[in-house]
Amino acid sequence: MCIRDSHSVSAVAEALRASPVYVDPAAAGQLSPADANALREQIRTADKPLFIAVLPAGYPTGNLFADLRTATGVTGLYAIRLGDRFDARADASVLSRTAVRNLVTSVQGESDTKTQLSDFTDRALTRMGGSAPSSWGSSGGAGGVATAALITAGVVVVAGGAAAFGLARRNRRRREAERRAALDRLRVVVDEDITAFGEELDRLDFHPAEAGADNAMRADYERALDAYDQAKTLMAQAVGPEDVRAVTQAVEDGRFSLAQLAARRAGGELPERRPPCFFDPRHGPSVADAAWTPVGGTPREVPVCAADRTRLADGRDPVIRQVDTEYGRRPYWDAGPAYGPWAGGYFGGGILPGLLLGTALGGVMASPSYASDYGTGYGDFGAGGYQGGDVSGADFDPGDFGGGFGDGGG
Repeated sequence: MCIRDSHSVSAVAEALRASPVYVDPAAAGQLSPADANALREQIRTADKPLFIAVLPAGYPTGNLFADLRTATGVTGLYAIRLGDRFDARADASVLSRTAVRNLVTSVQGESDTKTQLSDFTDRALTRMGGSAPSSWGSSGGAGGVATAALITAGVVVVAGGAAAFGLARRNRRRREAERRAALDRLRVVVDEDITAFGEELDRLDFHPAEAGADNAMRADYERALDAYDQAKTLMAQAVGPEDVRAVTQAVEDGRFSLAQLAARRAGGELPERRPPCFFDPRHGPSVADAAWTPVGGTPREVPVCAADRTRLADGRDPVIRQVDTEYGRRPYWDAGPAYGPWAGGYFGGGILPGLLLGTALGGVMASPSYASDYGTGYGDFGAGGYQGGDVSGADFDPGDFGGGFGDGGG
């Protein structure tokens, strides 16, 4: 009888549905109960769908990840220490294939099981998306615990379930507190944007009844006023960082209406719809794309206003939007993930990832955890599908769990 027959994938999956860490009895010497419990507690506290299995060296590896993912039926990141080998796979909604491969590579040289799994867990929890499966809160069991022991220790299971429920509730409260704090930071920046747009309207020397005004001009003017009112209303109703995208999109729509009005009044051609100036959307619609390289980043083309285009051409620095952070004033693209939806409202349509390539915000927005905590931010990123920890059964992309064991998902 082979090892998999004795300790089947179904048995491993059943244990992982109850607890994030499973240690096969035949591999008990690889990870002590105390170290396994420490990993369980770390994963539970982080509230992320990370599943870890420690299996004996002779365990068959053919289709192991796909079979385990099918048997477990829960979207997540699956890591397996098999003898002295290590590998991992994940649903794309939880962690990208490239991220999984990089994480696995980063710990491949560590021969000690405890060190390898601890390092992998530390790094993975900060990058993956989704939440822990609800089954972890309803079961106090851990991998390899006998059914008879669970029955005789029923009161312990109930206490453990209550503790897990309390932990999950604390994690939800923590996430909500973080979201509220992020929204509070954004309010300052968005209020500055709305105020600046309102001042543009106040400076506008246009009246719908003035000589030469036509219906098209009046329509532009009305759209700008409506956008201003809409932005204020949406910001007042915002309950999370993701709601800010609609606010900045309304401001940008209003500014474009003003640009159209100005062109009609001057008798010129109507402007092309372009994104705002990348360095500060308050500069208004961009007039061209210009080459720019962020500090420590790679060159890219960004939309710029006329003034910043001149500055760049003269070898000077552009006027960059700075926001408050715990480290002082920083460019908005280095100020944290909450600014993703703010930027997404200005730079929608799928162009934002390229603009932010190599910046701190760009790196954060490329991870599923960004979508689960701060909304989609731009384009269709993170829309639909499972976010991790949800029960999807066998409905998953087998390509995410394919490949040979030890190739890091490559």
